[in-house]
Amino acid sequence: MALTTVAELRTALGVGTLYADAVLQQVCDAADNVLLPFIWNNTNFAVAHSNVGTVGTIYFDFNVREIYYVGQTVNIEGAGSHFNGNKTITGVGNQSITVTTSHVSDTPKHPFNPYASIKASTYLDPATVPAIQEAALMISIDIWQSRQAPSSGGVTIDGYQPSPYRMGNTLLARVRGLLAPYLDPRSMVG
Repeated sequence: MALTTVAELRTALGVGTLYADAVLQQVCDAADNVLLPFIWNNTNFAVAHSNVGTVGTIYFDFNVREIYYVGQTVNIEGAGSHFNGNKTITGVGNQSITVTTSHVSDTPKHPFNPYASIKASTYLDPATVPAIQEAALMISIDIWQSRQAPSSGGVTIDGYQPSPYRMGNTLLARVRGLLAPYLDPRSMVG
């Protein structure tokens, strides 16, 4: 799901056919990678897993009994080849869910490093929200301009000092007004 298309970015930059689609697509993908983790979604992170036969248990460090339900399909990423992919939940505990895996040997509980992500159905499609699409385009333009002219920020009137690197912590701050209704409060910790 690209929030900004190559054609949109090409038009916004006014570069015509000067650059290959693949180069512009990298910028669009980078903008998505920067923006999407901050948008409200139905993703949680698992801290450990174990396996008994083909029954895999995924552990969380918080109560998931009211988040997941038996029969729900989730997409698991970062959990190893036996767990990754779309799985149907077969059991829900206070801090765990069970799924059928392709793993056949028993393994004791051990941690995910880094944590695995468990994605359930979401009711917000960022590609259909104009404010999120505009924010993605603005971030794409900033990334492109930073690639073409690093340190191309403004200069203060009194000190002639260049502004901070435009890919710094203010990258999202410049579009936060557009994104405010859609930001995941879990992404704003720290």
